[in-house]
Amino acid sequence: MAEPPEGWSEPECRLWEAYRRGEVLDLRVGVPEDDHPVTGGAWGPERTVRAGVLAHLLLDGPPSEPGRVASLKLTGAYVTGGLDLAGGEVSAYVELRGCRFERKVLMSECRAGTVRLVGCLIPRLEASRLVTEGDLHLPRSVLTGGLRLTDARIGTDLLLNQATVGGDRNGRAIAADGLTVSQDLEAELIRCTGEISLRSARIGGRLSLRGSSLRVRSGRLCLNAARISVEHTLYLSRCWLTGWTASGSDYGSGYGERPTEPAEPSASVPFRARGGVRLDDGRFGNACLIDQAEFLLGPDQELSLRRIQTPELRFCLSRTPTGRVSLSRARVGNLIDAPESWPGGGRVGLTGFTYESLRPAAGFPLEKRIAWLDNALGEFRPEPYEQLAAALRRDGLDEDARAVQLAKHRRRRAALPPLGRVWGRLQDITVGYGYRPARAALWMALVWALGAAWFAGHPPQPLKPDEAPHWNAALYAMDLLLPLIDLGQDSAWKPSGADQWAATALILLGWVLATTVAAGATRLLRRG
Repeated sequence: MAEPPEGWSEPECRLWEAYRRGEVLDLRVGVPEDDHPVTGGAWGPERTVRAGVLAHLLLDGPPSEPGRVASLKLTGAYVTGGLDLAGGEVSAYVELRGCRFERKVLMSECRAGTVRLVGCLIPRLEASRLVTEGDLHLPRSVLTGGLRLTDARIGTDLLLNQATVGGDRNGRAIAADGLTVSQDLEAELIRCTGEISLRSARIGGRLSLRGSSLRVRSGRLCLNAARISVEHTLYLSRCWLTGWTASGSDYGSGYGERPTEPAEPSASVPFRARGGVRLDDGRFGNACLIDQAEFLLGPDQELSLRRIQTPELRFCLSRTPTGRVSLSRARVGNLIDAPESWPGGGRVGLTGFTYESLRPAAGFPLEKRIAWLDNALGEFRPEPYEQLAAALRRDGLDEDARAVQLAKHRRRRAALPPLGRVWGRLQDITVGYGYRPARAALWMALVWALGAAWFAGHPPQPLKPDEAPHWNAALYAMDLLLPLIDLGQDSAWKPSGADQWAATALILLGWVLATTVAAGATRLLRRG
């Protein structure tokens, strides 16, 4: 059929011809204020196209003109009625720019090639189980009632940059549980009021939410991406507002031309989440980058990274989170962080958290690292200290690892009953819980000097007067103090009374201190 059906309006007939030729039908008036789909005024009949006309063209359109490829390219139109493509098959390329839809768009269980709705006003897009061979692009669009992509399969990229998405009646803005994207999912600089749900989603490339602002009602999650799998990198980070022109704004990845001259540096926009964030059981093939982000959490909300797995976690926030951060049982290769990124007061969950190495992004000396660990934990648990010490040893920082172990014992001592605290304090002062062998050697020298001084004034009686060696108080005290070493002194003399107690004290202290010195020397030789 070469002619449009009867009853079609003049713009609709023009769209028919443009479809057959694969050309763009532009219905804009040329005044930016009037052409804006959200803030522009009323659009008259000269810019109106019925949704049924679009459905007719996409599902049962006319053949293309010879030498042309049929495609639907429409700009600046007011689409009346509800566009229903549910269950249909759309083979033509679809690109609508700056259009205003009167009602929601239905694409559930639809099969399509590439669909681009750029800068459009759409009350709601229902596209559960949508299958596309190419891209699905919604950059700079406004979806007042939300977007549904549950179990959808996108053949290449899903692009939502600079979109504004409102929530549905259940408070959910983007419902995309079970979504599969073969390549990248970009949702940079989006403004979202309502929950983004990406549970069990599979992203073949990267997932980028750089510079986005997520807001949700109190007590809800603004991002729920439990069990998500991202083959490359997750970005919850800032976005620089440079690099694109002719895109309707300073930034529009893929929808503007790169400037011929290098762009001047400009301000960046952080990723902001005003509500709970859940990434539990997520898998990130390259890295999870949470950089220059802000998490404004309520008292019962948290940034949950439980059981995530990634070769690299960057956790460098522009401000300290107001809620809890949980990394329980997460497994990370490189941990890149900064001191101000972690909340205190026991609001960090580190139970079972393992990492291979520490790579601080800013000044994070050991003293601050131990203080972070002390402040982060509520009740004492040894695991985080053991993990930190193990990571430091892998980097060859054995002395720092011993300092962490010492800090662990000191923190544990604070939770002991009074008698245990006294004994722990004594161990700390004398031998540093065994992690200060040099201190033990000094104590040993002091004890030996005191013993020698004592026995110089209180020589014991010889066991056998005719066989006794020449008396030497220093050698006698050393023979008592050093275990497993016989200098031939202690067996020749028979102390009694106070001398016997002094000898016994030297023997006991010698075992304790010599064992500590030997353990320290062994660690030193092993490190060498």
